[in-house]
Amino acid sequence: MQIEKDLVAASATPIVLAILAEGESYGYAILKRVRELSDGELEWTDGMLYPLLHRLDRLGYVTTEWRVPPQGRKRKYYAVTDIGAAALAEHRRQWAAVTRTLDGIWHQSRVAPQGAG
Repeated sequence: MQIEKDLVAASATPIVLAILAEGESYGYAILKRVRELSDGELEWTDGMLYPLLHRLDRLGYVTTEWRVPPQGRKRKYYAVTDIGAAALAEHRRQWAAVTRTLDGIWHQSRVAPQGAG
């Protein structure tokens, strides 16, 4: 299944903030976690993730720190800030409202979702 670009873009900020709320992380690990959480249905690229991380940094939603792990190369680690946590809470409220609305419509609808039946 190919998820539309608009939906990917709309969900990117809350997904990244939620991943970082689990604990600090770096770019490749975030990409891997998105793939894992979506059962492979969301395949983000570096070109999509890093501009988002830079924007979240500019907004004060994340902090960054360069580190060299004991075995490996230098990585930029990201951690959610209090401002970012508040933004995530607001995103959760908004997505919950959208999900409730869609669930209500789809449960009332006589049209079965594609693949059902």
